[in-house]
Amino acid sequence: MGDEYDSGDDLFEGVTESELLRPSQPKRPQEFDDDVDFTELINNSDDASAPNKRARTSPELKMRLAAKVLEETFGYGFFRHEQRDAIRRILDGENTLVVFPTGAGKSLCYQIPAIVFEEMDRETGERDEGDSGVTIVVSPLIALMKDQVDALRRRGVAAECIDSTKTWHQVQEITADLRCGKLRLLYCAPERLNNEGFVESIKYVRGGVRLLGVDEAHCISEWGHSFRPDYLKVARFVQEVQAERVVCLTATATPVVADDICKAFTIAKEGVFRTSPYRPNLYLQAMTVNADDKFDLLFTYLRRHTGSTLVYVTMQKQAEEVAWFLRTVKKFKAEAFHAGMKPEVKTRVQDQFMASEIDIVVATIAFGMGIDKPDIRNIVHWDLPGTVEEYCQQVGRAGRDGEDSYCMLYLCERDFYIREMFARGDLPSRQGLRSLFKDIFNDEVRQLPAEGTFKTSHHAQSSEFDIRLSPLGVIYALLELRFNLMRATAAEYSAYSFEAASSYLTHLKCNNTPEAKAILSHARKTSNSKYHHIDPTAVSRQTGIPRTSIIRRLNDLHDAGALRLKTSGVLNKYKVLGTLPRTDGEIDQLTDKVYAELEGRETQAMERTQQVVDLFASPTCFARGLARHFGMDLPDGSVRCSRCTFCVLGRPLWPPPMPPKVVSHAGIQRVLAATAVRDDPRFLARVAFGIRSPRVSRLGLDKKAVFSSLWDHDFKSLLEEFTKACEIKQEPGLGGI
Repeated sequence: MGDEYDSGDDLFEGVTESELLRPSQPKRPQEFDDDVDFTELINNSDDASAPNKRARTSPELKMRLAAKVLEETFGYGFFRHEQRDAIRRILDGENTLVVFPTGAGKSLCYQIPAIVFEEMDRETGERDEGDSGVTIVVSPLIALMKDQVDALRRRGVAAECIDSTKTWHQVQEITADLRCGKLRLLYCAPERLNNEGFVESIKYVRGGVRLLGVDEAHCISEWGHSFRPDYLKVARFVQEVQAERVVCLTATATPVVADDICKAFTIAKEGVFRTSPYRPNLYLQAMTVNADDKFDLLFTYLRRHTGSTLVYVTMQKQAEEVAWFLRTVKKFKAEAFHAGMKPEVKTRVQDQFMASEIDIVVATIAFGMGIDKPDIRNIVHWDLPGTVEEYCQQVGRAGRDGEDSYCMLYLCERDFYIREMFARGDLPSRQGLRSLFKDIFNDEVRQLPAEGTFKTSHHAQSSEFDIRLSPLGVIYALLELRFNLMRATAAEYSAYSFEAASSYLTHLKCNNTPEAKAILSHARKTSNSKYHHIDPTAVSRQTGIPRTSIIRRLNDLHDAGALRLKTSGVLNKYKVLGTLPRTDGEIDQLTDKVYAELEGRETQAMERTQQVVDLFASPTCFARGLARHFGMDLPDGSVRCSRCTFCVLGRPLWPPPMPPKVVSHAGIQRVLAATAVRDDPRFLARVAFGIRSPRVSRLGLDKKAVFSSLWDHDFKSLLEEFTKACEIKQEPGLGGI
């Protein structure tokens, strides 16, 4: 996922319930009697101030307070789209799904209620001061969380986020604020929900969890375009912390995905609020091109369409090449942006684009989430987006000021290869999957009792069994949530190293704690390195000092500037829940079930690519096809937007011609001659097609001429040919394993 995403760490490990218990239980709102007149405002109640008769909150009061917060805190004079009805339902205590286009104000649907809860309690006396609880927002990107927290703080709202950049002391301050009821909003990543210490801390937040906001909620659906396994655990978290209500938010939910979200969080049909993705100021354009013509076409297009522009590409190398061409050859103010760049460079590019100091950013999908630049005039898709949802999100960043904006998509034959390369890269071989399960459920793990814990290294397993980290995460999520075999807990680092400052020894010698003594005596420094190394687990085992106490002291020294701490070697921890597979037969059954799931995901990925092509190749207005993909239509029953390429030309976009699918047997033999691998035909097909995997990289085959040599072939045909070669066990060629 890249370093923008958070990961579970052990900042909450060792937190006890006694440290988190609130000083007094919150006074929950009393149940309303059937004959209560809900239309009566609280200031008409004779006994509203009586301590033994808490006033009840009327619907009118709730929305009056919501409108007040909208204007005074956020500076808006009125609600947009379906915001009012969604917020009313949330304040009434009902679970809600909000499907608004990018930039339509989804975040206000949880930010306003989070503030209104405290306002309601203050006016009605339903709860004592400090008992108003907290709104927790699950969000996938650290940068987005930080941006929203900073914006809320500027408006005087008590908000915080917990992520892997926080120090131990900062987390303790946040915990104390939760305990005292000071925070109104707390942002965290979905991975945080694996941390049992964090979950326990939230159970005892003063006032409880009034609302859980699930941002990018489409990630919970395995049918969605951006499925993330950790999102499946959010619904469990709701039950564990007894959140009073939930609001799920997304810009891209097809009817099937929306049904998945509603099922996971028990949202009734009347609790779904949708706004059409149709934007009348966007010109949706597309054209079929030859790959060699793209640079000249892009140059001509940008000369005619000036203003702030985003050019979306699929791969990091493309971003660099296209940006170089525009900047160096054609003299545009253009920069690249992708996940492989240093954080400070990405920040600089984003800031310059927002300030209109550069006109064009050539970016992968890594750029754009949370960008709210109203005057983006052009969106160009250099090649085929992965999904219709991705396309919708990206074009939705244009023209938020209501002015005309243009969205051009180039479609060429090479695009299909790139998309198939991504789709085919995630499915491991069946043998690799079976070997993974043998490794996970080894003799030592099988002997563990219920609630017993074990550790694995996902990075090591990825390399050993030739499974990318992303599908490996899906596999572990299936074992946890579909088969109920185990549960992820907080990951830990196996290795700690640090560079000592001049005050290092002084700090430790002046500190007479067991932890300081243990660090001083066990941290080792090699003669040819400036780093000290320490294994907290081994030190804990030898000294009896809790591992978390040693880590806490290392963090203290880091925060004090006595050392500069580095961590590595993430170990994923799991707790045994059910009866684990013990026999070869049980391992085979599990392998078959999980492999079928993964095969289905590969098929879905290919189908999503075809949906993008169909959006432009079907005899339908582009804007209407886009709206109908999400279960909606154009306003007033219109069938044409009158602005897209289809409406202007009166015909669909013809897909580029595909080359004949004739297998090159000479090419097959060259791949077989380059490696001795014969145990995995999918591995050989990946090499021929140009798909990197841990094993491909380890053997250096991605550096040989045979890599990607058959990229224009049908992948299934390659797989069939290499399956035959493996079955007859040809003589090994060069290279070997």
